[in-house]
Amino acid sequence: MYTTQQIRLIGQPVRSLQTMLRALSFAYDFLPRLTPDGIFGERTLEAVMLFQREFHPPVTGRVNQSTWDAIANLYRLGVAAGTWSAGGFPAGGITVAPGSSSVHINVLQSMFRALAQVLEEVEEGAVTGVNDPVTARNIRWLQRIANRPETGILDQSTWNLAARLYTIFVTLAQA
Repeated sequence: MYTTQQIRLIGQPVRSLQTMLRALSFAYDFLPRLTPDGIFGERTLEAVMLFQREFHPPVTGRVNQSTWDAIANLYRLGVAAGTWSAGGFPAGGITVAPGSSSVHINVLQSMFRALAQVLEEVEEGAVTGVNDPVTARNIRWLQRIANRPETGILDQSTWNLAARLYTIFVTLAQA
């Protein structure tokens, strides 16, 4: 079991904890949206206590092995099931077809640029805000690995998959 002081000194496990709690916050509105910074501060303590209240009593605010495992297991279940909705993409069935432009394509293209450094199937293209041929091919690749129709159209489901891959292969890999 770690004390708050010990956790403040550790850094990377705290950042991993914050990353998992942040992902969970997209599915569970009662959890605050943390910014993973590696510091076990008040907002992280609040998130841990709220998690414990709802999923893993007693509420202590301490992240012992049992609490860590409960958070990690729920996080892994969400990643495996593809249930994490990533913020930043508009609700309401919005789509961005090949050849169309959108501010959301800028973000997606930035994610693809980072993913191209670690996944050889992803092409690195320019960040233009246009669903250009490189972006559409990357979207079709995402759709193929998710067993969805390969349209090249960016929608909420494709966005969520890109964001999950980015979290796993870029964000968590640097933690």
